[in-house]
Amino acid sequence: MMHDLFVKHKKYTRLILISGFIIITDQIVKMIILKTMPLYQSIKVVPGFFNITHIHNRGGAFGMFADQSPTFRIIVFLIVSMFAVCVIFWLYRNTPDTHRFLSIALAMIFGGAIGNLIDRVRFGEVIDFLDFYLGSWHWPAFNVADSAITMGVIIFAFHLLFNKLPE
Repeated sequence: MMHDLFVKHKKYTRLILISGFIIITDQIVKMIILKTMPLYQSIKVVPGFFNITHIHNRGGAFGMFADQSPTFRIIVFLIVSMFAVCVIFWLYRNTPDTHRFLSIALAMIFGGAIGNLIDRVRFGEVIDFLDFYLGSWHWPAFNVADSAITMGVIIFAFHLLFNKLPE
């Protein structure tokens, strides 16, 4: 009984540490971007490949729904984001203690989702700044939260593809 309580405590400590680190880092970097760079300003970091560019994304992933009315966007993205956070937490809670990498992946997704949800609540849009490109081809700008979500999804998919779940 005591061992189970310790394992659960350790599991939730992992969630708080990982997602908390992502949320705090994401919000600090976004605050720095907002305070030091005018909107659309771009700083070349690696010419021809990477800039830091201050952009606001009113839409979802890759600008999805960016042209919809602000009311529609706020309602849809807040509902979808809150639902996603709840589902991710439920998955995390039900992840066996033996699946440490899966719990890390879910904590990363959880932290990233909350980081972008904070932006949507505060600004009605998400602050992006990582701008990768080759020649005239640009990957859509993204942020720390998006990076954590992407890495978490990759680990999650890897886990699903290559690890046998217990029966």
